[in-house]
Amino acid sequence: MKLLKEIKDDLGFIKSHKLQPTWFKILKVFILLGFFVGYCAIFGIQKTVLFFITFFSLSLLVHVLYRIKTKQWTQSWLDFRVVEENNELQAKSIGLFYYSAIVINTLISLVISQNLP
Repeated sequence: MKLLKEIKDDLGFIKSHKLQPTWFKILKVFILLGFFVGYCAIFGIQKTVLFFITFFSLSLLVHVLYRIKTKQWTQSWLDFRVVEENNELQAKSIGLFYYSAIVINTLISLVISQNLP
C-alpha cells in the first residue's frame, strides 16, 4: 500500500513540475515511440525488449537516487534545484548530471541489447 502511494506521489510530481515545458514532455513520448518502432524494425522485438528492460531498470535507479537525495523532491541536490516561491517549494531546474545519466543509460542499454543473444 505504501509503495502504491509513493508511485502515485511521484506521478503527481512528474505531471505537475515545471522543469520542462509541456510540449517537451509530449515530444519525449513521441521520440520514445519512434525510437521503439525504429529499433524494433531494425533489430527485432527481442533486442528491443532487452533494450527497454535495461534502459527502464537503469533509469529507475537514477530516479530512485534523485528521489532519495532530494528527500522526495523537496531539497536541492546536484543539478536538481528547489526554491521557495509564495511559501511553497518549487522544483526549478534539472540539468547536466541527470541528462548525462540518461545518455549513459541509453548507451549501456544499446551495448547490452546488441551483445546478448
